[in-house]
Amino acid sequence: MKVFVTGGSGYIGKATIAALIRHGHAVEAVARSEGSAAAVRALGAAPVIGDLGDLGVLNAAAARAEAVVHLAQADSGEADLAAATAMQDGVGTGTYIHTGGTWVYGDTDGVVDETAAWNPPAIVAWRRPVEEAVLQRAQHGGRPVVVQPGLLYGGENRLIDLFYTGPGKQAGAVPYIGDGGNHWALIHIDDAAELYVAALGAKAGSVYAGVGGVNPTAKEVAVAVSRAAGLDGKTISISLAQARQRMGPVADAFALDQQLTPARARTELGWSPLHTDPLAVLAHG
Repeated sequence: MKVFVTGGSGYIGKATIAALIRHGHAVEAVARSEGSAAAVRALGAAPVIGDLGDLGVLNAAAARAEAVVHLAQADSGEADLAAATAMQDGVGTGTYIHTGGTWVYGDTDGVVDETAAWNPPAIVAWRRPVEEAVLQRAQHGGRPVVVQPGLLYGGENRLIDLFYTGPGKQAGAVPYIGDGGNHWALIHIDDAAELYVAALGAKAGSVYAGVGGVNPTAKEVAVAVSRAAGLDGKTISISLAQARQRMGPVADAFALDQQLTPARARTELGWSPLHTDPLAVLAHG
């Protein structure tokens, strides 16, 4: 299948392109710079020069493809919807996979699935109108699918490295918020990539939580990250107010208590996460 990918040179994009090619798909990927173009070329994809603001480029690339996987992070909900609309117009009846995230469910009060009510922190509240508009295309002959990854780990660990490993190394102890008893819905980067590949065959209007099904506490994650950082498991509690000061709005997302199940993707797509011991992976860096 011919697949067009946005965000291909990023953390999740590289893993997804590699998985798509491993499964025999031909990939084009948008690239904003020669460096990004070289990165996607190295993975076996053909670069398309442009960015999310180049709606004509996105539309034309999507029209050449049989499916689109939209991974890039837009600057705003308006920009994300404009890009999504251009690509859905282009791909027509082909599969369009849009990236959301599990943070939109807020605190889950136990284990939930994709039918849970939304209660997003401010940082991701903009996602609702975008995802609703994307999924509405299913009523008009389109084939939209939304994948909602949990907090990614493995490989470069972008968010965890930025907000936990790095500050932990500087302070001599990895932080966690409050008592650290809140759960995180994690997914390994390679499992997330395989979910995107599996979602190419999903029914129109499908929504999948991309999670590993193992939901450790934030403190357990902090201890594991501390070990990987050579800090012998040392951690430190910070208040939510302190976290907001240090991290910005994402602190409220890290403070969520989330437990989600991957059962729907397992049942409908035959996908199953292979990485089921996130703490061991995180402890080894």
